[in-house]
Amino acid sequence: MAIPTAVVISVVTTLAWAWTGGVDQIGLPLGDPTVSLPLLSPPSGDLDGPHPDGRPQARVPATPSSAPASASASAAAPATTVLAPAPLPPAPLLLPAGRRGGCVTGSKLVPTCGVLWGVAPGAHTESRGAYALARFERKTGRHQAIYHAYHGGIRQLFPTEQEIAIAHQKGRHRVLFLNWKPESASWAKIAKGDRRTDAFLDRLATHIKKNFPDKFFFAVHHEGENDVRERAGSGYTARDYAAMYRHVVKRLRAKGVTNIVTVLVHMAYVKHATKAWFNQMYPGDDVVDWIGFDTYAYSDPGYGHGDFAEVFNRRQEVEGKRAWPGFYTWAVTRHPGKPLMIAEWGVWSSKKHTKYKADFYRELGREIRGFPQIKAMVQFETPHNQKGQDSSVDSTPQALYAYRKLGRLPIFQVAVDTA
Repeated sequence: MAIPTAVVISVVTTLAWAWTGGVDQIGLPLGDPTVSLPLLSPPSGDLDGPHPDGRPQARVPATPSSAPASASASAAAPATTVLAPAPLPPAPLLLPAGRRGGCVTGSKLVPTCGVLWGVAPGAHTESRGAYALARFERKTGRHQAIYHAYHGGIRQLFPTEQEIAIAHQKGRHRVLFLNWKPESASWAKIAKGDRRTDAFLDRLATHIKKNFPDKFFFAVHHEGENDVRERAGSGYTARDYAAMYRHVVKRLRAKGVTNIVTVLVHMAYVKHATKAWFNQMYPGDDVVDWIGFDTYAYSDPGYGHGDFAEVFNRRQEVEGKRAWPGFYTWAVTRHPGKPLMIAEWGVWSSKKHTKYKADFYRELGREIRGFPQIKAMVQFETPHNQKGQDSSVDSTPQALYAYRKLGRLPIFQVAVDTA
């Protein structure tokens, strides 16, 4: 008698779950025992080698990291996913901090050399968090120095228990990069001392001091320019944003939180950057440690298509005059000495131009050396954003192979020391 396929899958799933012990590499319970098969050799085939409206839309909803997003991971999983727990080669551990003269994180987490490598894994899926990170590290074959997560509102304190476990995983310490979007009041009201927001910040300060003394990256309302309403009294002007940012950081510091390394995260979207109000968003050197920007490459020709230099330092000229020099050029000119972070990046896939992603990864390893102030890069990986676009590094075997090689380059090997 033939055994129904559903029964076979159920049995294999159960065995896989028992085989793994029901925990991931970080020691936290898993919700899905499936893993992708490893890519251990170059894929066969040709290896030749943002958004339609120009605005990056891939965002993790401002909810606790354990909450479900728009679709489940299982529904978005590629057809090549297998149920058997095929063991992958362990991700290479980075050099312990301070030994053998390797690159390490130093003051304000700026690497002594090289570029920090990180990820916001499993975005827009139900498997965000520890499991998504473990799965990403298995398929890419290396340790991620930065773990990026998102929070919003005034209910959940952070870092969460799971995020602390991620940061402190034995032998694989990581830097947390936590985004917080205040949603309890307008920017203007928060800047003036909104009661509910201040109460939350005070609780947050107590939580951080008690539970997490490590240095970590902290961003306040990333990509704020997308929400600017530049009219008097809106509560959301560029100057309101700067004042809100200053208030949040200074209140946390006044309450004894000295381990946050602040990141001002822009969209690097030309249409916003060329507005007269753009520079008014800057909160001040005393409350901004790093400047970050989010930008994506697009496989299809148009805005965001091109090589690394075009995508990450996109310029604009109007009638032969340079209206925008590119985000990198702007940052190093207007804010010299500030370390730069590509706080979100990725390559959106295309069914028409499937080779572009692998080509982009290969060229990035060479072109990054032309941007010495970039000290960290954090992949934003999702199989589907709000527009159905895919930034997964394994969308094709060629892309995964190229990304694995990219992540193994010496420039991206930085050991984490958050003391």
